[in-house]
Amino acid sequence: MVSLSQQVLRTDLAGMPLEWVDYKAAARLYFLDQVAYSCGNPLILLRGGINARTREQSSLLIHSIIATHGTHHALSKLRDDYVPPLSNRTLFQRDDHLCLYCGGRFSPRHLSRDHVQPISRGGRDVWTNVVTACVRCNNYKAGRTPEAAGMELLAVPFAPTHAEYIYLMGRNVLADQMQFLRAHFPRTSPLLRRLPKP
Repeated sequence: MVSLSQQVLRTDLAGMPLEWVDYKAAARLYFLDQVAYSCGNPLILLRGGINARTREQSSLLIHSIIATHGTHHALSKLRDDYVPPLSNRTLFQRDDHLCLYCGGRFSPRHLSRDHVQPISRGGRDVWTNVVTACVRCNNYKAGRTPEAAGMELLAVPFAPTHAEYIYLMGRNVLADQMQFLRAHFPRTSPLLRRLPKP
């Protein structure tokens, strides 16, 4: 049985991933006739009331991926210069909760955002200049560059594409949702190396 907290992947008509929604928002989209088609596996069967005339109980089957009608801002997210918003949650997901200095895996509360080129030295708070670091390594590095601190980065920071960002925002991404999202990742995506093969 799938948990009611399981997220549904919402896309536009062309299949561009847009966002994660809960089952209530998905049910509302079905009810408002905004769902053009669904794919992925059946996720949740909602049962409603019994029709007084037909004596049949209403039901709604929600799939793990739904494509919706309407105009969205998805086209702007396909531009080459699109950069998704940066947050610690998605940064830590991008770096797989690893400190990119010592290689240890930590819980989010023991991680921090480190600026490779420190802000005090002209660095910016952008995806390509930040990495996940444990608190200890970040404190040791302080306001220095990795070279000045005698530290080596284990991976090159990168800005995720929109599809990669949607994946990073997801909680408990199901196999069919992952397969759908992977198809939208660039072939050179660093995330592909660590994700299970379909």
